Amino acid sequence: MQNLSPEKDPVEALRASFRRHASGVSIITLLDASEAPIGFTATSMTSLGANPPLASFNVSQGSSTYSSLEVGKYVAIHTLGASTVELAQRMAADHTQRFIPADWHEGPYGVPVFPAATSILIAKIRDIHSIENNAVVIVDVVEGLAGTDDEALLYYQRSYMKPGDKI
Repeated sequence: MQNLSPEKDPVEALRASFRRHASGVSIITLLDASEAPIGFTATSMTSLGANPPLASFNVSQGSSTYSSLEVGKYVAIHTLGASTVELAQRMAADHTQRFIPADWHEGPYGVPVFPAATSILIAKIRDIHSIENNAVVIVDVVEGLAGTDDEALLYYQRSYMKPGDKI
């Protein structure tokens, strides 16, 4: 039986718990107010259901992308595979360098799309719920683009990885 260590500080408890929880990796892209591409890496994207087709993701209100989400209409949600780890890293780094390589193009509704993604959901922003310094963005899926199958890309223990053997 495994011994559990108590953590009384709720911030550290949350951090410790989510370091032990593997998350899928996606990138969210959209256009800023000047119609320039903008985006970020997210591990919080999830389906809210298929009828109607809804998804959500979380974002810090202090992020370089947040103000564009507040006025934006559409986003592209890219799911990533193990072969696109460099894209995930780049979209999580310096926001001024995220779209420098020419590995993306304009997609439906003008949103930037990266063809290397395993899939892309094009979605209309429905609602943004501000919570403390963060926000939950709810989107209506309007169409999708299916890419090539790849091994899953996970974020776990502050690192990107692909899953091991199935159990």
